[in-house]
Amino acid sequence: MTTDPVAPSSVDAPPPTPPAGAPDLPSAPSEAAPEATPEATSEATPPARGPRRPRPVLLLVSGLVLGTVAGGGVGYAIQANRPPTPLPPVQVALPSYPAGALDPAVAAAAAPSPLAIDGDLRKLLLSAPSASSAWDDYPDTPSWVTAGELAEHEGRTAAVFKQLNTRGFRRAVEIDWKQGDLKVRVSLIQYTADRAAEAAARTLGRPLEPFAPEANGGYEVDSTASYWAETTEPFYGADAVAQRGTVVMEVKVFGTRPVSPEVLKDLAKRQWERLV
Repeated sequence: MTTDPVAPSSVDAPPPTPPAGAPDLPSAPSEAAPEATPEATSEATPPARGPRRPRPVLLLVSGLVLGTVAGGGVGYAIQANRPPTPLPPVQVALPSYPAGALDPAVAAAAAPSPLAIDGDLRKLLLSAPSASSAWDDYPDTPSWVTAGELAEHEGRTAAVFKQLNTRGFRRAVEIDWKQGDLKVRVSLIQYTADRAAEAAARTLGRPLEPFAPEANGGYEVDSTASYWAETTEPFYGADAVAQRGTVVMEVKVFGTRPVSPEVLKDLAKRQWERLV
């Protein structure tokens, strides 16, 4: 008996094989997925967070702190186990020098030289002649004077006062007298030992005639009249100056007519001889 082939049903047939190179297609779900409800979404478990990584700065600071503490502890332990170091003695041996004879001449040459003029300068001043009288209120006996009093004798009072006090002025003595129509002032001005050059500078700056061969200075006589400060009274001036060591001697003569050079030279020479 002939049996006719029966066509397979679509249920029993296997799924078709996709051709080579074709993209995979999603398979049809066997059952429809239930639709998500709002209540199910709200009750879902939140996703778990990954492990938190430590920050690099925190690790670095922690390493530095631990390293410092560990190093200090190790250093303290090593130092504590060492024996104490003895201190050096407080006193040490003094240096010794070979004994030798001292040459007095060499020692005297190395020592600072004494001042050429020292002591009471008033004893070195000339004395006023017996026939003289006082010149106003100026001292007619050897007396100490200040830099201000010396400056008052000059027309440039402020400039002279500043010059004396900034150039080593130490002390000064003076004597004044009046005899006939002549007025005489003799001064000794001493500078400090380290400013002897200032004393020498006081004798320079103008041409002078020598009053004695050995004197370090000279004299000058005015040929024209000058006037006393704040008056119209004329006078003729003459002065001599010389320097020995730190002392400057000044002899000034004022007259109503030109002063004789011989009078000035005699006074200056006698005063110079008292310094040497």
